[in-house]
Amino acid sequence: MTSDFPSSLLYHQQHGMVWAFGRSGCHSTTWSHLLWMLWVGMSPGSWASHQNFHPHSIKIPGEITLGGLFPIHARGPHGLPCGEIKKEKGIHRMEAMLYALDQINSDPELLPNITLGARILDTCSRDTYALEQSLTFVQALIQKDTSDIRCSNGDPPMIRKPERIVGVIGASASSVSIMVANVLRLFEIPQISYASTAPELSDNNRYDFFSRVVPPDSYQAQAMVDIVKAIGWNYVSTLASEGSYGESGVDSFQQISREAGGLCIAQSIKIPREPKPGEFDKIINRLMETSNARGIIIFANEDDIKRVLEAVKSANLTGHFLFVGSDSWGAKSSPIVDQEDVADGAITILPKRGSIQGFDQYFTSRSLENNRRNIWFAEFWEDDFKCKLTRPGIKIDSEKKKCTGEERISRDTPYEQEGKVQFVIDAVYAMAHALHRMHLDLCPGAKGVCDKMDPVEGRMLLNYIRSVNFNGSAGTGVVFNENGDAPGRYDIFRYQMSNTTTPGYRVIGQWTNNLRLNEMQWSDGDRQIPDSVCSSPCNPGERKKMVKGVPCCWHCELCDGYQYQLDEMNCETCPFDMRPTPNRTSCLPTPIIKLEWHSPWAIIPAFLSFFGILATSSVVITFIRFNDTPIVRASGRELSYVLLTGIFLIYLITFLMIAEPGAIVCAFRRLLLGLGMAITYSAMLTKTNRIYRIFEQGKKSVSPPKFISPTSQLAITFILISVQLLGVFVWFALVPPHTIIDYEEQRPPNPEMARGVLKCDMSDLSLICCLSYSIVLMVTCTVYAVKSRGVPETFNEAKPIGFTMYTTCIVWLAFVPIFFGTAQSTEKMFIQTTTLTVSMSLSASVSLGMLYVPKVYVILFHPEQNVQKRKRSFKAVVQAATMSTRLSQKSNDKQNGETQNEIESDRTQ
Repeated sequence: MTSDFPSSLLYHQQHGMVWAFGRSGCHSTTWSHLLWMLWVGMSPGSWASHQNFHPHSIKIPGEITLGGLFPIHARGPHGLPCGEIKKEKGIHRMEAMLYALDQINSDPELLPNITLGARILDTCSRDTYALEQSLTFVQALIQKDTSDIRCSNGDPPMIRKPERIVGVIGASASSVSIMVANVLRLFEIPQISYASTAPELSDNNRYDFFSRVVPPDSYQAQAMVDIVKAIGWNYVSTLASEGSYGESGVDSFQQISREAGGLCIAQSIKIPREPKPGEFDKIINRLMETSNARGIIIFANEDDIKRVLEAVKSANLTGHFLFVGSDSWGAKSSPIVDQEDVADGAITILPKRGSIQGFDQYFTSRSLENNRRNIWFAEFWEDDFKCKLTRPGIKIDSEKKKCTGEERISRDTPYEQEGKVQFVIDAVYAMAHALHRMHLDLCPGAKGVCDKMDPVEGRMLLNYIRSVNFNGSAGTGVVFNENGDAPGRYDIFRYQMSNTTTPGYRVIGQWTNNLRLNEMQWSDGDRQIPDSVCSSPCNPGERKKMVKGVPCCWHCELCDGYQYQLDEMNCETCPFDMRPTPNRTSCLPTPIIKLEWHSPWAIIPAFLSFFGILATSSVVITFIRFNDTPIVRASGRELSYVLLTGIFLIYLITFLMIAEPGAIVCAFRRLLLGLGMAITYSAMLTKTNRIYRIFEQGKKSVSPPKFISPTSQLAITFILISVQLLGVFVWFALVPPHTIIDYEEQRPPNPEMARGVLKCDMSDLSLICCLSYSIVLMVTCTVYAVKSRGVPETFNEAKPIGFTMYTTCIVWLAFVPIFFGTAQSTEKMFIQTTTLTVSMSLSASVSLGMLYVPKVYVILFHPEQNVQKRKRSFKAVVQAATMSTRLSQKSNDKQNGETQNEIESDRTQ
């Protein structure tokens, strides 16, 4: 008995299906097998057997039939399609659908006079197996040509019309839903999942007939990113089970973290579908390569989570890693059995849910007698109660307990409602509400299914599904957006083993578009959240130097020198009049200093000047008192008083140099700094010039030279002094005296030692210019003193003046290297001020000591020598001086001649 599809249908199946699956990325071998199933497996000859015998399905009769896909069994080992039974994810969820159908069928307000039926299949947690099983849902939609088929007696065959599935509840795993959704969309069968959360299922172009009552992982990933950022982590690793759920979840987490910024992925590791021995130990070793990333974001199935925790424990790393788990971990106890210490502190996420009390009453009342419609219930019963049911012809192992049938769920075995039960019920109710609204619109007033709903048009039903809005079984609203996704509502859990008497999961927050997180305690009652950062925060005053390509990793560099931390990435130099604070987070005004009176740099020069002023005053007083005595008169009273005034001013300038700078002090510094020396050396120069001219004139003529009278001498002296005064007043006019704060003078490498120096506006150059005229006078005076050295000391002051100038030159020659050699010193202002004032005081003391102290000594202690001698004319003075010079020359010649004779005598001998 053979049959062929019509060419148009064959073209639709082959080309339409290959196009759809080509877009979803399925393997061509899978689709070749699927096409073969549709071509051969659905032939009329095999139809009856396939229709009447469903060894892995539950049939619930009804006027409208829904499909159901549940992972009743785990993936089978060694190529077998199915493995051990899954009590919670399989039986609990499947019974939730049966419970929902019972509730709907008994509700007079929802689909009255219409009974919902179901065809429920086992996916065995394998996408390819689920695909083969789901072909049952599309049998009724395939038109078969039976015109050439006859029975042996020639009559046409009687083929029972297959049941028509109007919508499918499921599947659980995202990989299964993706595979099945590609088939169902070809036949326009709407699908509502209760657990598939892969983000790619939100693509309404590829999965337009797919909806779900759980939020997609993109919401979950956003919530997990918010959690990670809320606890202050910025460097984490990700673990994902190979497959749509794990890989899509991690991809969403990485994409959202990149968009949000401030969060880096240290490593992204994929757990293979079939891990090799030692695979999980290698994963832990890889995670330890970036040990700073203590936070582990895990999108994995229960088995992989459990084996990761086991590997952490075997590596003796308990407490090092901190896990943030997706809803596959949720609040389940199975992944952490015997690994509670490793899971301590783990934060997990689960779609907001509630426990359905009606389902608890329903499920705990199930028994072998009242639940015969569930073909897998006996297998569940054996696994749950650890016993064995008797079957005809099968001998029971003597070591196993025999099931009595009197066992009761929750009484004789632990029971806890599985987390997705609420969503299974909501998915069934969403389909029922959509059918109810469709019936009201298409069959108003009709009892039962009218012709317009026979058959139910899939695309129209999809539109009704997308527009439902009702309160679900837990009281939360059930709605879908344009992509068929439910809104994101999550509870945040934390597994707490320490600091509590009852270890377990605790709700610590919620996420509904934004995160609300409660305060958490960690091990030992510490409220400080453990770190999971690539680099520790920089200390105040340090900037971040980013590691190339890793925006969450950096090195900390101290803002050195006079820099402060402008922001976390940059250092900035403080303004010139400021210095950084000790922690280098801002700048403070640089302290202002000046030469203080109590400083050693001020005490020594002030001490010298004070005694110099006393000595000068004593000389002046002595000269005034003995003004008409021969010694005072012979020293040239007028010029002596001028010279002593200059010496007094030289001593006085020390106190002005030490005084706090101000406009008046600075003006007097300018005026008196060079004036005292100019007065002193102008008077000395006038004296030496007078002596030199007198005796030079005497060699030529007996008439005295001009301008040697006291009045002329004073005039010459004041003319010389006026040059200094003129220069100072021009300086006043060009640059009025004022103070400045020099921040460069005391700016050492250590900014803590930086100071601003309050000083007058006198640079080193201006100071030298101020003294340069006095130096010229001093040098000129020294030249005349050298020229006048041959004049007899009994007649003049030439030699004392000469010794004074020689000593003064030595003092100032020593001053120059000291003054300019300290230009780079941080104590420059103090050293130069002390050097200058001491040098000036020494030069004044030399002048005072050599010119006037001997005279005062004679006046005070040898008054007998202070008498008037015979007055001689200018001519007699010159002749005496000339004779003295000649006698001195003859004496030298005679001495030289005797020496020559001695030499000649030695030669003859």
